[in-house]
Amino acid sequence: MLTAAVFVVAFLYSCVGHAGASGYIAAMTLFGLAPDAIKPAALALNILVATLATWQFRRAGHFSWGLFRPLALASVPCAFLGGWLNLPTQAFKIAVGLVLLFSAARFLLDPPAESGSNPPSLPAALGVGAGLGLLSGLTGTGGGIFLTPLGIFLRWDATKTIAAVSAAFILVNSAAGLAGHLIKTRSFPDAAPALALAALAGGAAGSYLGSARLPHAAIKRLLAVVLAVAGFKLIFA
Repeated sequence: MLTAAVFVVAFLYSCVGHAGASGYIAAMTLFGLAPDAIKPAALALNILVATLATWQFRRAGHFSWGLFRPLALASVPCAFLGGWLNLPTQAFKIAVGLVLLFSAARFLLDPPAESGSNPPSLPAALGVGAGLGLLSGLTGTGGGIFLTPLGIFLRWDATKTIAAVSAAFILVNSAAGLAGHLIKTRSFPDAAPALALAALAGGAAGSYLGSARLPHAAIKRLLAVVLAVAGFKLIFA
């Protein structure tokens, strides 16, 4: 059942331009996986789906190296540090629960209308990258769930360009966070290979169909409900 849930999460998230870490965490939380297994599994699944998303966005011509470089330069070492650190169980639950609740709220909001671009300054990009990199490594997410709405709200670039940069941002941060975790613990969940196959299949199918063929609003609302339930469970259980 967990493998099926991961397939559905990967499929739904890839349809709306995300890799799915918060959804994987929600599913693994609802199925009772231990916190020390959730973090590396979510990062590994994120790497697979983010790779597909990055490739598709670059092929479509939406990627911006100028926006991506400073964000990634600061985020990768911080994501590695976050992956190496292990929060106490209760602190981990609260941190991830808040991330899930934020993610739920994010999916209930529609992006503002586009009106030009205002790319961030180098110090601002480095600061955002460092903060989101550390958060992604600590919680097992890729940081894209925060970067995408921030970039759209501040009008750093076109929505599709921000989505493309976020996909690559998720990829490099998830890889760095997982590397830090493996170096520290040298442990990996036994269920990861089966979950990885499910994530690949779901991500490939969702990316192929794309947003134009599916009811965007309904998918986002459904994801919001699942994330909110899992977030409340982590914080208050």
